[in-house]
Amino acid sequence: MEPRSARLQRLVRELLKFGAVGGAGVLVNLGVFNLVRNLSDLPVVRASIIATVVAIVFNYVGFRYWTYRDRDRGGRTRELVLFLLFSAAGLVIENGVLYLATYGFGWDTPLQSNVFKFVGIGVATLFRFWSYRTWVFRALPAGEAVAGAAESILKQEPRRPAPRQRVP
Repeated sequence: MEPRSARLQRLVRELLKFGAVGGAGVLVNLGVFNLVRNLSDLPVVRASIIATVVAIVFNYVGFRYWTYRDRDRGGRTRELVLFLLFSAAGLVIENGVLYLATYGFGWDTPLQSNVFKFVGIGVATLFRFWSYRTWVFRALPAGEAVAGAAESILKQEPRRPAPRQRVP
């Protein structure tokens, strides 16, 4: 069993990596949102949905190949389906906040839209972190993780014949 401090360090490392990818995804999301909003006549929530979809694609690549690269890689189809399912739920949460602010309260200035887009991203991020780590990028059971690590080490080292012992 892993000591408590090692588990905590692993969780902190995971949170930092998730935050780095997510932070870059927020920049992509807000950048695309403002670009679409300024260059088109699309309503605010539609522009936001386009931006969210672009950020989802960006985040999948970052999470799969950096944050959760050590996680179970079996069943990529299952992983992608679950990622898209939970991302869609996050999209609804994120854009639901913006929809409520825009159409429920009439807050539709560019500043207000960006503030509520950001708030929606924050609420959806909590849901996404939980769902991705629990269901999508599952940790390998301890035995499989150790076996996988040992297997990769064995594949890297060339096999050398055992030294011969001389018997007098």
